[in-house]
Amino acid sequence: MARYIGPKTRIARKFGEAIFGDDKAFEKRNYPPGQHGNNRRRGKKSEYAVQLMEKQKAKYTYGVLERQFRNMFEKATRSQGITGEVLLQLCESRLDNVAYRMGLSPTRSGARQLVSHRHITVNGEIVNIPSYQLKTGDVVSVREKSKSLEIVERSLANNSTVYEWLTFNNETKQGTFVAVPSRIQIPENINEQFIVELYSK
Repeated sequence: MARYIGPKTRIARKFGEAIFGDDKAFEKRNYPPGQHGNNRRRGKKSEYAVQLMEKQKAKYTYGVLERQFRNMFEKATRSQGITGEVLLQLCESRLDNVAYRMGLSPTRSGARQLVSHRHITVNGEIVNIPSYQLKTGDVVSVREKSKSLEIVERSLANNSTVYEWLTFNNETKQGTFVAVPSRIQIPENINEQFIVELYSK
């Protein structure tokens, strides 16, 4: 199962924001990576460079590689609605992302690992595919044997974010994917229109 396992702070510095979650190293050096860092004179970026940067930011944020991301874009193109918004909704409906949003892990990569290690169930059935697309009304919970996992307990204790499109019960460690989030409910700082423009060339 392919995924990005390289240096994360370097990528966050490239985009100028902590896209992988809280990062103390990024806070100390929140300027671009490289020998000259802040002092490098950067010319105005071309339209293509801006669009590519936005696509890469979205891919790294959700932990999706190029082929999978392209497939999601094509699915969004065939769907009704605004293509860019539908693309982000497909990213948000992934099981690993929903586990992360519910607070089961402090990072998306951690949530991905919980899913692939068979700790998460959907409607009572174990699902170990991080890219599994949830539908409205699906019930996501921590498998009975895994409810005492220290990493899950610690993550839930530190999580205070609530999303209108999800419900979660800390006691039963069970939540519901109430609805597909609208664009305004997705907190990620991504300009999806640039991604649509890039793929439409």
